[in-house]
Amino acid sequence: MPEDQVSPKTAAALRAAMTRLFEGRPQRTDGRLTKENLYKEAQVSRATMNRAHAILAEWDAHLAAHGKATPGEAKRDATIADLKKRLTKKTQECTLLEKKLKAAHTAIAALFHDNEALRQQHQGDVSTTVTPFRSRGPRQRR
Repeated sequence: MPEDQVSPKTAAALRAAMTRLFEGRPQRTDGRLTKENLYKEAQVSRATMNRAHAILAEWDAHLAAHGKATPGEAKRDATIADLKKRLTKKTQECTLLEKKLKAAHTAIAALFHDNEALRQQHQGDVSTTVTPFRSRGPRQRR
């Protein structure tokens, strides 16, 4: 493992900065997992950071294992993925409902057309007479 060519105080500052960035608790940067943010978070120069070979090796190993997403970015990405999945499901539901609505519309239009045809047929048929029932009045007991 390469050795750091920085003072113990600088190494401690870089390790503390690295921990804060990995945990999503930056104090001096936007929290992105970049080497620029590492040296700024540790309040050292880039040249000084570049002499901390062991710390940079740990940094690179962590990013290779966990990716460059901060905890906040990972949470955001998970939320976006969940919302996309839910949106896809709702879109499929809406598509199904639209198909059902179109089918109902077609059926209602056909029934309306049939009803209109029956009405016209009934109006033209003079032999059809409606005979009302006659009321006998109140029922009497025997």
